[in-house]
Amino acid sequence: MKYSFFFATLLLTQICCTNQKTVITTPLNSDDKKSAMEAKPIKSYSKGLSEADFDMSIPYFQIPDAPDHFSGGAVLARTIDGLGFRYYWATHQLRTEDLQYNPGNDGRSAQETLNHLYGLSNGLMHAAKKSANPRPLVIPEVPFEELRKLTLQNIKTASDIFRTVDDVSSHRIIFQRGEKTSEFPVWNVMNGFLADAIYHTGQIVSYRRSSGNPQHPGVSVFIGKTTL
Repeated sequence: MKYSFFFATLLLTQICCTNQKTVITTPLNSDDKKSAMEAKPIKSYSKGLSEADFDMSIPYFQIPDAPDHFSGGAVLARTIDGLGFRYYWATHQLRTEDLQYNPGNDGRSAQETLNHLYGLSNGLMHAAKKSANPRPLVIPEVPFEELRKLTLQNIKTASDIFRTVDDVSSHRIIFQRGEKTSEFPVWNVMNGFLADAIYHTGQIVSYRRSSGNPQHPGVSVFIGKTTL
């Protein structure tokens, strides 16, 4: 019995190793080689521009200067600024086909994801202002560029308010549906609206690459500036 188990294990190991070698060493067929040779770099429609091509009234062309002090509000504001910069460049020069892109599997399209991002930015803004967040949320029926501007303005408003606050504990999320309201602490701004918005912004970066229009290659989210 002991030896039978040993030989069975040895045989299974050889089969696994053989299968691994087969996968690793499988050569490309002629069609694959031809496709690889004909592949061309994907064009970024954001590239090749100068500062004169940008509307500087729209915030987050670059990340604002960091606060000169450390407080709960300043840290939260800086994180919101990180979102703003990422969103600005993730959504710059999106084409109709980029907005229509859908990865399938019942997922949201890029446009539907951007509508959701508007809602998250709206929630950030209301939490900063300590105002009620109406439900159901109404997405403005405006062209995408206008929706993008509104989203960025919401993000900037939230950042500007939190930047001046030392103790953010008095800020709450207030959902209002008719006469009913429900409230959540500022912690849910961080792990809810803010974290979710950063996540979905990353989705847009991925989607636009898949639809043939990658984000500007000069974007540095670490520095918060873009080399044009």
